[in-house]
Amino acid sequence: MNRWTLALTVFRKELVDALRDRRTLLMVFLSSVAMGPLSLVLLSTLVSGMEKRAEEREVTVQGMAYAPSLRNYFERQTFTVREAPADFEAQIKNSKLGEAVLIVPPTFEADMARGDAPTLVVMTSAANQRAQGVSNRLRGLLQGFNQEQAQLRLSLRGVPPAAVLNTLEVQVHDLADPASRGAQLVGMLPFFVLMAVLYGALTAALDTTAGERERGSLEPLLANPAGPMALVLGKWAAVASVSMLIALLSCFSFLPGQWLLRSETLAALFRYGPHEALAFLLLLLPLAAALSAVLMAIAIRCKTFKEAHANGNVLLIVVSLLPLVALFGQEGEARWHLWVPALAQVTLMGRVLKGEALLPLDVALTALVCAVVTAAALTFVVRRLRDAALR
Repeated sequence: MNRWTLALTVFRKELVDALRDRRTLLMVFLSSVAMGPLSLVLLSTLVSGMEKRAEEREVTVQGMAYAPSLRNYFERQTFTVREAPADFEAQIKNSKLGEAVLIVPPTFEADMARGDAPTLVVMTSAANQRAQGVSNRLRGLLQGFNQEQAQLRLSLRGVPPAAVLNTLEVQVHDLADPASRGAQLVGMLPFFVLMAVLYGALTAALDTTAGERERGSLEPLLANPAGPMALVLGKWAAVASVSMLIALLSCFSFLPGQWLLRSETLAALFRYGPHEALAFLLLLLPLAAALSAVLMAIAIRCKTFKEAHANGNVLLIVVSLLPLVALFGQEGEARWHLWVPALAQVTLMGRVLKGEALLPLDVALTALVCAVVTAAALTFVVRRLRDAALR
C-alpha cells in the first residue's frame, strides 16, 4: 500500500468515525445549524426591546402635583405622566423598575415665578440599562421644557429668542452607509462563526490523536510501511473536513435565521445573503485547516484525551480573545491584523458585513499565513509520530 492510498484509507476511516460519533454530530448541530438562528433571535429580541422602550411615551415622576406647568408640557408632547412607586429607589437599583424617575421639589412653581432655576433630580442607575436609556430620553425632554421657558421669558421682555438662543447652527452629516451601521449591530456574527469552526474541529482532532493513543490503536498504524506522513495527512484531512463542514453550515445558517428577526430596523440594516455567506466560507476554509492541524499538534503531545482537552482549551481562549482586538479597537484596522490567524478572518468578515470589497491580495495573505501554520503543525505531528515509531 503506497503513501497516498494509505492516506485516503485513513481519511475515510477517520471521517466515518467522526460522523458516527454522537458528540461530534451534536456539536455540528448546536454550533453550526442552530447557531445562526439562535444568535439572530437573541440579537433581534434585544434590539426590538430597545425600540419598544424608545417608543413608549411615558414619564415616571415623584411630586408631579408641584409642577402643573411641567405636566402641561409633558402632555403637549404626548407623554403620559405616571406616579413613581414608593420604593422606586430600591426597584431601580435592583433593575425591577426599568424607568428613570424624575423628582420634582415642592417649590417648583414658586421658583419658576421668581425667575429662579428649580432643581430637578433624575434618579437612575448605571447598572440598570433600561433605566439608563429612559434617563437619556427624559433629560432631552426636560431640555426642551427649559428652552421653551427661556423663550417665553425673553419674549415677555421684548427680546427675540432666536437672536439670543441660536448663536450658531450645527449640522451633522453621518458618513456611514446603511451597511456600515448594520455591521455595528451584527458585529458579533464573525466571532460566532469562528468559534463554531474551532469547537467543531476540537473533538475530532483530539480523538484522532490523543484518543487513539489512550485506546492503544495508534501504535499499530505506525507499523505500516507507508510511514507517519500518510497517516497524519489522512487524519488531518478528516478533521479539516469536519471543521469545514461546520464552517459551511454555520455560514449559511444565517440565511434562514433572518426570517426570525423581530426588529424591522435590524431586518432593514442586516445585509447577509448568499454572496456574504460564500465570502465568509472562503475566508474560513484556510483557517479551519490551520486550526485542525494546530489542535492535532497540541493533542499529539498528550497521553490521554482529558489532558489533550485541557491543553486544547488554551488555544480556545487565545482564539476567542484575538477577535476582541478588532471588536474593541478604537483606531480601526491595522495592517498587522491580517498576519494573525483568526484576527485576520474576523477583520475581513467585518469588511464583508460593511459591504466593502475583499482585496485579492488580503485574502491571499491570510490564506498563505494559514497554509504556513498548517504545514508547520503537521510537520511537528509527523516528527512526533516518527519518534514514537522508532522507539
